[in-house]
Amino acid sequence: MTPSEKKLVFRTVLATLLVLMIAGVVGGYAFMRTGIYNISATSQHLQPIYSILEKGMHYSVRYHAADITAPPTDDMQMVKRGALTFHGACVQCHGAPGVAPHGIGMGMQPVPGPLVESAKKWEARELYWIVRHGIKMSGMPAWEYRMSEEQLWEVVAFMQHLPQLSPAEYKEMTRSEDAR
Repeated sequence: MTPSEKKLVFRTVLATLLVLMIAGVVGGYAFMRTGIYNISATSQHLQPIYSILEKGMHYSVRYHAADITAPPTDDMQMVKRGALTFHGACVQCHGAPGVAPHGIGMGMQPVPGPLVESAKKWEARELYWIVRHGIKMSGMPAWEYRMSEEQLWEVVAFMQHLPQLSPAEYKEMTRSEDAR
């Protein structure tokens, strides 16, 4: 293949990709303008949409939390204080061991998941970033203006211990006066 033929092939590929990209943007905009896609809180996203949003959220959290240094989170007093904060702010939507989410949490789309698996899915710095900044379009609020830095890390410490807690331990932890 001559250099001029290679150049023609390159330009053709580039032009084709550009046309496809423009067609995708115009098609997406036209689809959005129809209003056909149901955005109500009573229906879930289509699986491909949900998968894309979920994967994008994971990449975004990991990127934005990369420079955060987590303090030690294994102090049981810190975990107990985090349990009390969690009980007051998070249990309504996420539930806890032996505690079902309240109606407000069950009426959201996407439904807030139980956080028992969160310590397996996320590092401490990533949990901190999520609790502090929230997640757009999910109902997960940003707690940075409602909780102190210390409380944010206490909630993270609690979430890391959540998988090991029984309902009785959670109940005792959130009732205990010495945790305050």
